[in-house]
Amino acid sequence: MASTELRRLAKDFVSVRDLAPADLVALLDLAARLKSERVLRKRAPTAAALAGLHVATLFEKPSLRTRATFEIGVRELGGDILDLPAPFADGVREPLPDVARNLERWADALVVRTYAQSKVTTLAESAPRLHVINALTDEEHPCQALADMLTVREHWENCRGRTIAFIGDGNNTATSLTHAALMLGINVHLAAPEGFELASRIVEDAMRTARDGASVRQFRDPREAVARADAVYTDVWTSMGQEAEAATRKVVFQPYQVDGRLMDAASPGALFMHCLPAHRGEEVTADVFESPVSVVFDQAENRLHTQKALLVMLLS
Repeated sequence: MASTELRRLAKDFVSVRDLAPADLVALLDLAARLKSERVLRKRAPTAAALAGLHVATLFEKPSLRTRATFEIGVRELGGDILDLPAPFADGVREPLPDVARNLERWADALVVRTYAQSKVTTLAESAPRLHVINALTDEEHPCQALADMLTVREHWENCRGRTIAFIGDGNNTATSLTHAALMLGINVHLAAPEGFELASRIVEDAMRTARDGASVRQFRDPREAVARADAVYTDVWTSMGQEAEAATRKVVFQPYQVDGRLMDAASPGALFMHCLPAHRGEEVTADVFESPVSVVFDQAENRLHTQKALLVMLLS
């Protein structure tokens, strides 16, 4: 790749909190550059950034966007990718520390998509030479947050002082979004039913790296949360592994559906955001999902560019 000096990141990307605010800004700057250079294909300055390097993937949960963007990204950076069978993530056939200690002898990085955050941290802590990337757990979704931040930077001239309202379950997506947004000086409003709020420890962690006076506010009323918001974000009401709760969750979260009336309560031109897949008619109405302010496919596209930037900064 071109001889541009890169910031050195921590060994692993298990959480957005593994980045300092300056790291996040540098990563987003690089992602924007990689996005603009993608038209060059094999002539792109980063086309051989991972030449001779091997990235393994271990996906215990199904995936469309994460799998496609990591596999394409590694190849576009000139690296090789190895897809490991999902059962290796359960730690039954072989303990997870042993899986990691084997992989570090052959591969340079491991991308993990699983249930428990503890599995990702165990893999990272067990192999000092293996770069471990969290591609989603029940607790955090840091790669999605990177794409979210690149997306809002593309649509807003300045992020400082803006507000994103997250409506629905205080889940893994809400957690990582809050961590990343506050690092860019973006306020976060969260509206959730009782018992589904973002945990206080997550808010406290996010506030430790907040910049430019950004803060978190939690609401019960979604209309109060979206008032003066510059973006409205939602996610499915029932995440993977919660299928037994689906009927109950539909009832509990129905007042938190993002529809046209709720979008009208936000700032004029407020963006609609969703990490996908979306269930039209549940957490969001079809008219909002397909509206001109919807940037959901920008977010999906930007998974590729931010993950490429992450790989370059971790491995190059």
